[in-house]
Amino acid sequence: MSAEPARAYVGIGEVIAQLRAEFPDISVSKIRFLEAEGLIQPARSPSGYRRFGPADVDRLRYILTAQRDRYLPLRVIKDQLDADQARSGPLTRSELLDAAGIDERSLAELEEFGLVLRSGRQYPPEAVEAVRAIIALGRYGVQARHLRVLRASADRETALIEQVVAPILRQRSPGARDRAAESARDIASLVRTVHAALIEMTLADAGFAGREPGGNGR
Repeated sequence: MSAEPARAYVGIGEVIAQLRAEFPDISVSKIRFLEAEGLIQPARSPSGYRRFGPADVDRLRYILTAQRDRYLPLRVIKDQLDADQARSGPLTRSELLDAAGIDERSLAELEEFGLVLRSGRQYPPEAVEAVRAIIALGRYGVQARHLRVLRASADRETALIEQVVAPILRQRSPGARDRAAESARDIASLVRTVHAALIEMTLADAGFAGREPGGNGR
């Protein structure tokens, strides 16, 4: 899968050039810091360089403005941005391409392998996070076709969750569907925790114990 978009994406130097008139103290180190704190998530080229789309630049402008004009701490800004994303609802194809930093061909490939799902012509907000993670895996040589096992695992786990909440749905009482949906989300969170723990334990058993600190990106 190609991570190089055929859209209006720019490097970190161009982002600084675009924003310097508004924010004279902007720098490469500041952008890297905001990324390390989880406030921005630019895409990466196959060689590891940051690639910023229009949505990334707008998000960065919002963060810098909130710091300068409203004196908000980064934690508060991040919480606001996360809440806005949670309320943002479904994305159009164009919005997903902009937010995730990929091109049409790459997105079509991910859809073909069942790694990105849509309802009609819209995509859930979680698709952005999934695509960015898949692009990051590509830097380790992991291709979309290698990730079909994740699709199969997600299907099995979803089937388990549906089986557990089925009795709630069969109650046919007011609010039963809402209770089932809430239970499904709770169970899904627990399943993800178990899944992550199993991977960590399996890696430790294979001799890969411990977590290496992340290196600096470009």
